[in-house]
Amino acid sequence: MVAALQSERVTNTRRTSMPLFTPYRLGSLELANRVVMAPMTRSRAIGALPNELMRDYYAQRATAGLIITEGIAPSANGLGYARVPGLFSREQVRGWRAVTDGVHARGGRIFAQLMHVGRIAHPHNLPVGARIVAPSAVRASGTMWTDQEGLLPKAEPEAMSADDVREARDQFVHAARNAIEAGFDGVELHGANGYLLEQFLHPHTNRRTDEYGGSVENRARFVAEVGAASAEAIGAEKVGIRLSPFSTFNDLPAHDEVEAQYTAVARSLRGLAYVHLVESAHEGYAATARAIRATYEGPIMINGGYDRARAEAALAEGRAELVSFGRPFVANPDLVARLERGAPLATPDPSTFYTPGEKGYLDYTTM
Repeated sequence: MVAALQSERVTNTRRTSMPLFTPYRLGSLELANRVVMAPMTRSRAIGALPNELMRDYYAQRATAGLIITEGIAPSANGLGYARVPGLFSREQVRGWRAVTDGVHARGGRIFAQLMHVGRIAHPHNLPVGARIVAPSAVRASGTMWTDQEGLLPKAEPEAMSADDVREARDQFVHAARNAIEAGFDGVELHGANGYLLEQFLHPHTNRRTDEYGGSVENRARFVAEVGAASAEAIGAEKVGIRLSPFSTFNDLPAHDEVEAQYTAVARSLRGLAYVHLVESAHEGYAATARAIRATYEGPIMINGGYDRARAEAALAEGRAELVSFGRPFVANPDLVARLERGAPLATPDPSTFYTPGEKGYLDYTTM
């Protein structure tokens, strides 16, 4: 029923122009515009706790039609990076409530992105007792930052047992419930960029021989279960998912089953609030995106270095209902107004993307 209503809504919106600055109804949420603030790790959460800096940062950007937070770990095992926040403790729920209250006080809407990093982790970035787990024991190449010793090689993960898989699914669901309690309007499952959900989808990182490995349908099973269980817990219209077909980020090599894999995933996601696609320059991306759109049948959000002209064109062509912007929001808290007026955009300072403190976080000015 939900999927049928979404399909009818999408069909109707395609018949008319869809300018970037007009409202859009996402489930029961009325968004002021179709400009979405994309999720971006900013590494300000000391001790995995949201704080006043983060409250002010998101409130500054509340004119976005929808804010999607940085990746938030659904469990201690999911943290992985230095200074990323969680949503699995009572203290974290209270901290996020201050953030959502700040956004809502300015008329904004905000989803929590739930991100379990899986194998992309180092023990220094995890609390005592946490484990680095992944579908299979396949170590990622490269290094990652630790506050204790600087850059260190990523660790080899433990292959998840059947109990580990069930526990991780349940932790996503628990975090989704916590998100609603903390005042979020919904959640986005991070199924992109080589983290745990995508590790199940990819044959390089998923070498399992049980019901979660092998065929494209089996590799999609964990993502489908997390999506369905989260939707049952908080409502399908409050659950979106981010996907990145053809991405090689975090040591994922190219493979030849991408379209089949993501079509299988899309089939399992019908009824969710939206699918958020990270675009790729790969020659196969356009066909895969069309297959996802045709199979999923609900609202599509796209991300990929957009400016106003390209975003308007994508909406007018019916390729998406919403467009997310990442880096432009870092240095332009009032990005929506700047885009609408054709005003110049400030340039962010990459040296402060992941450093603690206000610099490069709260000190960018508005027009």
